[in-house]
Amino acid sequence: MLHFRQLQDGKKVFDALSSGVRIKILEMIMDDNELNLDAFAKKLGISNSAVTMHIRKLSEAGLISITTASGIRGSKKICALTCDKIMVELNKEAVPTDIHSTELNIGQFSDYEIMPTCGIVTADGVIGEFDEPRYFSYPERYNAAALWFSSGYLRYRLPNSLRTGEKLTELQISFEIASEAPGFSAHYPSDIYFSINGVPLGFWTTPGEYNDRRGLFTPDWWFLNLGQYGKMKMLSVNAQGTFIDGFAISDVTVDQLQISPNSEISFVISSPKDAANSGGLTLFGKHFGDYNQGISVNMLFEKSPDAD
Repeated sequence: MLHFRQLQDGKKVFDALSSGVRIKILEMIMDDNELNLDAFAKKLGISNSAVTMHIRKLSEAGLISITTASGIRGSKKICALTCDKIMVELNKEAVPTDIHSTELNIGQFSDYEIMPTCGIVTADGVIGEFDEPRYFSYPERYNAAALWFSSGYLRYRLPNSLRTGEKLTELQISFEIASEAPGFSAHYPSDIYFSINGVPLGFWTTPGEYNDRRGLFTPDWWFLNLGQYGKMKMLSVNAQGTFIDGFAISDVTVDQLQISPNSEISFVISSPKDAANSGGLTLFGKHFGDYNQGISVNMLFEKSPDAD
């Protein structure tokens, strides 16, 4: 997901979407998941040089990725979408100017309780063996690039960067996630639940686990018959409620989390065994999947008038 808090920040995206040809290119990729660069010129009836210009603008805007793959007649360039949503905030008064940002590796959980099928890997290889929960306790987990389990939870202690005189107005947590299907399946829904400081925030249903192509950052050694990438999602809690990518999942507000300077922030992400859609979860971190990031945390805040 691309998220812009100021209109100016989205200028490259708006420019990329101002062309009917580029919108058609995006629609073609949406229909086929990914396309060979040469296919656009034939289907759109324009020159290769014009296609190259349009593709470059879409890539520079962060809307698509371009990778090279082997073909019958040498290498070929493949285009794929890099996001599934674009969110722009137009209420200027609601956009705070102060923010603390940090990022955790997906293996930096402080507690866990999981059930097989499960596994945890770094960018270089598998930690231990598949379907053995005990390897989630190994110190190598701090460098985890992907992990998965069929049911259970992970607990993270999020860094609290608030200082005296700062009041939290919105907490944003983003991560790349998918279901944990047997092998893989793009149609394998799973209800993922969230809580902060013991307060249930609601759930979101991930559609499945994706294997139609290798993830943009997934290493070459990773098994082709397993999930390759997920979807980037942003969980946000503010004065209006709790949202996933801007869509409400509950009425829980940021004040109910009781987060102040020096207080603990305990974040739990879970896939309950008794959920209506119990399809497990897979988290992708740095050097794996489509997004080269772990769990990103933004703390939006306002300062009290008498703060230094």
